[in-house]
Amino acid sequence: MSDSFPVRINKYLALKKISTRRGADELVKSRKVFINKKLAVLGSQVGEKDVVEVKGEKREYSYFAYNKPIGIETTSPKEGFFPLGRLDKASHGLLIVTNDGRITDKLLNPKYFHEKEYLVKTSNKLRSNFKQKMEAGVNIEGKGQYLKTKKCKVQIINDRTFKITLTEGKKHQIRRMCSALFQEIADLKRERIMNIILGNLKINTLREIKDKELADFLKTVLV
Repeated sequence: MSDSFPVRINKYLALKKISTRRGADELVKSRKVFINKKLAVLGSQVGEKDVVEVKGEKREYSYFAYNKPIGIETTSPKEGFFPLGRLDKASHGLLIVTNDGRITDKLLNPKYFHEKEYLVKTSNKLRSNFKQKMEAGVNIEGKGQYLKTKKCKVQIINDRTFKITLTEGKKHQIRRMCSALFQEIADLKRERIMNIILGNLKINTLREIKDKELADFLKTVLV
């Protein structure tokens, strides 16, 4: 473990690949985490020689596709599970929810490339050079400097609707890209993460990812 002790319990569990920090907080709230046989609480510190146990953690991992509604923050709809990544409050669509902390880094670390596809509707008509500008990369503001997004794929559906496929995930990236090109977003929906497709999954519901779909997904994130 590269971090010096003591560390907060949620950071410890994240570093041990048991869950994300957010997921670890849920495990603590569920009274499943013990430090030296004593029940952990949010913010508990773990020393180098402390013994940490997670009750009921049998390492039987499950994975779900979740259709997040508009108007809520990204949270887990299932106790003991956590979402991989986020969608802002005004956006909706696909999230992957799991209890498998092993895949967090591979899916969220910007050094790895995984496709995510979105359907976007705009309030104003798309400019004639919109597709060309978006696909080439857009300069977006960030902390006093300009950041250029990586090349992406854009499919124009009609004069106010397009699909975009990204391999990176900067904060509010699509909204910032559109804003830089003078387009106002009316609706933003994530439809795909890698090979996991939202499809006709109803809003605010889960479906289990399994069989070949799961095998293909794990083949990429566990290599």
